[in-house]
Amino acid sequence: MIRVGILTASTLGARGEREDTSGQAIREMIARLDARVEAYQVVADDLPTIEQTLREWCDTLRLDLILTTGGTGLSPNDVTPDATRAVVEREVPGIAEAMRLEGLKQTPRAMLSRAIAGVRGQTLIVNLPGSPKGVRESLGAVLDVLPHAIEILQRRPTDH
Repeated sequence: MIRVGILTASTLGARGEREDTSGQAIREMIARLDARVEAYQVVADDLPTIEQTLREWCDTLRLDLILTTGGTGLSPNDVTPDATRAVVEREVPGIAEAMRLEGLKQTPRAMLSRAIAGVRGQTLIVNLPGSPKGVRESLGAVLDVLPHAIEILQRRPTDH
């Protein structure tokens, strides 16, 4: 069972002024995996808050996978990749590259994504776009490889 956290970065969402449809899209997609959401939160687009939440979920809750949504663009408020980069010990660039490649099949704007993926301890963190459509495209590109990545991180025997 993969223990998952969903972190939505949305100032309007954190104030209760916008429904978290992207977080719901993540829930729907990970239902295909042997996974359980053990942490969920909507936070403002605030670098220290996002960093603190990621650290707590990695170090205290010891989640296997954290999927963030929102804050991956070019706006000054889009700080999710910066918070993630401050928290991870190693980046996993192939995941972000695969997501951007899939997104480019849909729109050239996908190249503007600053999303990253990386590892802290035994937790994999993946940044996803802030729209349900972007979540479905990006997560769809990498969903099948996530269980294998987590098996490797957890040092469980895998079939190579």
